[in-house]
Amino acid sequence: MNAPSGILRRRLTARGLVQGVGFRPFVYRLAHALALDGWVRNDDNGVTIEVQGDAAALADFERRLQTDAPPLARVDAVTAEPVAAAAGKGFVIAATGAAGGRTDAAIGPDSATCPACLAELFDPANRRHRYAFINCTDCGPRYTIARALPYDRAATSMAPFAQCPPCLAEYREPAHRRFHAEPNACPECGPQLTLYDAAGEPVAGDALAGTLARLRRGDIVAIKGLGGFHLVCDAGNPSAVARLRLRKGREEKPLAIMLAAPASVSAYARADAGALAALARSERPILLLPKRADTDALLPGVAPGLSWLGVMLPYTPLHYLLFHEAAGRPAGTGWLAQAQPLALVMTSANPGGEPLVIDNDEAFTRLAGLADAWLMHDRAIVTRCDDSVARLHGTQLRFIRRARGYTPRPVALGRDGPPVLALGAALKTTLCLTRHDQAFLSQHIGDLDRVANCLALEAATAHLCSILRVTPAAVAHDANPDFFSTRLARRLAQQWGVPALAVQHHHAHIGAVLAEHPATTGPVLGLALDGVGLGSDGRAWGGELLRVDGADWCRLGHLSELALPGGDRAAREPWRMAAAALFLLGRGNEIGFRFADEPGAPLLARMLAKGTQSPPTSSMGRWFDAAAGLLGVSRRCAYEGQAAMRLEGLLAPGEPLPPVASADYRLAASAGGLLLDLAPLAARLADETDPVQGAAVFHATLIEALAEWVAHAAREQQLDTVACGGGCFLNAVLADGLERAFAARGLKVLMAAAVPPGDGGLSLGQAWVARARLQSGESPCV
Repeated sequence: MNAPSGILRRRLTARGLVQGVGFRPFVYRLAHALALDGWVRNDDNGVTIEVQGDAAALADFERRLQTDAPPLARVDAVTAEPVAAAAGKGFVIAATGAAGGRTDAAIGPDSATCPACLAELFDPANRRHRYAFINCTDCGPRYTIARALPYDRAATSMAPFAQCPPCLAEYREPAHRRFHAEPNACPECGPQLTLYDAAGEPVAGDALAGTLARLRRGDIVAIKGLGGFHLVCDAGNPSAVARLRLRKGREEKPLAIMLAAPASVSAYARADAGALAALARSERPILLLPKRADTDALLPGVAPGLSWLGVMLPYTPLHYLLFHEAAGRPAGTGWLAQAQPLALVMTSANPGGEPLVIDNDEAFTRLAGLADAWLMHDRAIVTRCDDSVARLHGTQLRFIRRARGYTPRPVALGRDGPPVLALGAALKTTLCLTRHDQAFLSQHIGDLDRVANCLALEAATAHLCSILRVTPAAVAHDANPDFFSTRLARRLAQQWGVPALAVQHHHAHIGAVLAEHPATTGPVLGLALDGVGLGSDGRAWGGELLRVDGADWCRLGHLSELALPGGDRAAREPWRMAAAALFLLGRGNEIGFRFADEPGAPLLARMLAKGTQSPPTSSMGRWFDAAAGLLGVSRRCAYEGQAAMRLEGLLAPGEPLPPVASADYRLAASAGGLLLDLAPLAARLADETDPVQGAAVFHATLIEALAEWVAHAAREQQLDTVACGGGCFLNAVLADGLERAFAARGLKVLMAAAVPPGDGGLSLGQAWVARARLQSGESPCV
């Protein structure tokens, strides 16, 4: 039977984040509302739709695909082509198929429990009342449970849980919000919670009530979440916090807390409406918020010596149920509008800096001695994914760590290009895989100084290539040949028969920023400030002024160099960098009495005098260390960047900085280009007796000096755009101050936003540079 006259049929392909977000049910309902015939399916392209009806209805359908899409969907493009009309047979959701040709399908990130599911969770009459795995098409796990694409239940860790008749009826009912919700389940057919004691034996009774009782008595409980386990304790119990720190070997690094809802935040941190809205986003990042005056008294030991507190809100039903238990199990959601006193430390269960624990059996062995009990469930975690950490800049998040809630959400590159795999460097590692005009970053992998993290990088590489169905045309890596990521890149490149492309560390930092700003074309100035990266001359760089034009880059200048007495050890002991600064000033004779309590001080002074075991570095990070050491703020670092964080922590957020004396820095021509000499600033800090005043002078002078340095180069190079990258831009005082200073000098400023400015975003920059090199054939100038 032929289609009636005037009836048209079109094949539409929706690309973007359209799988696992309720897009097919949405299409189904829209087609029925417009009385259209056809079908919709998941496939390699994303979502393919054949739809038939009159021209006006088809036009309305195509428009509403983008304007009315589900909240978690992101429609990047809809392409359409005419096909032959057929007899009308209604509209159906077809079985997943293989479209052939270009692959565009992607899986979405995990999403926090939606309001509709929360209403059911706390409704005593609902069959999912207090069920810790409630979800729908608008919320719940995605990336961490997906084994493959297209995204269907059979390809997730929910496959072993056969849906009971009521759940299956919901899944098949087009009008229901769980229509084709792949993780759909209930207490009768889905995953279950079990509490285990210190001996690994199941604990009788209600698992949630038992967990809360243990937390209240000061125990540390390992709790299995979406992307891995947390180690959890009562944030208001100083002995529990101290014990957690001791067991995990995390003596000083700040801990994050989880609070029940936005109404609970004001007791511990300052947050305006924008910050509260950012906390409540479906991604649920850990947000760094300014502390209140009494925060450290209320939460002793949680974030010592810092002016910021990491705060997040519940993102799984299990998290909500712990706070619900503490509130006395009230009916409804009204209790979430009231401040709840419970604050929980939630820190990643990764002993010794190793990968996040995700497996139940693994949790019993690797977390033995760390946890007093385990709250587990029987749904497997396919992909480990840590919590994301960010700061708020205006209304924009700026990432410190990009993982759960955002991975593997792509960065739009603005134009098509060859697929490239990039493997980062050695610290805060992520990997990046490009496909067409998008770059997909992995979750945070960690530092590659442990075998387990190296294996995790290999596994994440295989998983991302598999789930995106990409075979790279090149593999990019850091120029340092000693990194594991470099060796892995070369091995994979040889295995695939593709080139391995080395990308200079600071070029990659600027490349990551430019990747986020595809509208920026032509050369720009690049200000790269970080701890260390191998320079093209074999020296340790870290305070660099570059000219970057895609694959091409040149070093225009750098910070004045400091010696690294003891090599890498100096990066962990700021007093050594302070000693190096004193030696640079001709005040090496002060090292002995300033650091008389350091047994190695006399030997270090001799090393500096002889120039032995003291390689030079232009690192901005080491200048921060030197300042912290000179001011007595930090002698040793328990974690990377601690000295700089303590310096920043002495300043109240938003407090005006003091005036700058031009004599506290110098610009000078050198063989390496335009040199920014910070020795005068070091001299002033060496004589400063007030650490708070010294920290303010240091930041103020640094901002003014860097701005003048870049402005001078901008005039010489006839450029008006500066891209800022590197881990030092995690310092909000520095980053915000430089943005204002550059703008005041008429410069356009590009900052990292979608990925961290430090090494956590380096793989994006490597991929961007490698693609530019493949497309242009240009060679870098050095």
